[in-house]
Amino acid sequence: MSELMLNTSTLPEPLFHLICTEKVRVREIDGVISLIPIGDSISDCPLRGIAANSRLTVDRFLAMTHDELEVGN
Repeated sequence: MSELMLNTSTLPEPLFHLICTEKVRVREIDGVISLIPIGDSISDCPLRGIAANSRLTVDRFLAMTHDELEVGN
């Protein structure tokens, strides 16, 4: 197993936009390479898709959909 840390700005463009932290841990185990985000900003990571570039978090989204389900009943 080998491991190193990289700044996300050094990653190729498609990967750079998928990771919401400034640094990633790169880990290789048995030929499988994993990128693990490092930092506190992972909790601020916006949802992808229609909410891209927003401040909507997973927790807020789940709370909103929970409220909508209660109103619908």
